[in-house]
Amino acid sequence: QVRVVESGGGLVEAGGSLRLSCVASGSFLSIGAMGWYRQAPGKQRDLVATITSAGNTNYADSVKGRFTISRDNAKNTMYLQMNSLKPDDTAVYFCDVRSLDAFGYRDYWGQGTQVTVSS
Repeated sequence: QVRVVESGGGLVEAGGSLRLSCVASGSFLSIGAMGWYRQAPGKQRDLVATITSAGNTNYADSVKGRFTISRDNAKNTMYLQMNSLKPDDTAVYFCDVRSLDAFGYRDYWGQGTQVTVSS
């Protein structure tokens, strides 16, 4: 079983910055890809950014140039640096961790952290 915990959300004015963290703990052989997703009220959960264990990254067009995803494999931790925040970035941000155990890869999700950007 893998526990995934996000932190770092909050209320910020437009143009401000926040840094989200996601920590994975528990029993696993290794962690593969990790990703950030977000869900605004009444909308579907959308991809924000992903990062492989080798550090290859992928971003949604809406956050390119403003958000940076990174990870510390030694700490099983992933980060999302969010700059130049806009009101449209307001959402609950979720962390997805793909971990490897004796039965193969499985995805685990955190409970989410709220990000609110005021205009």
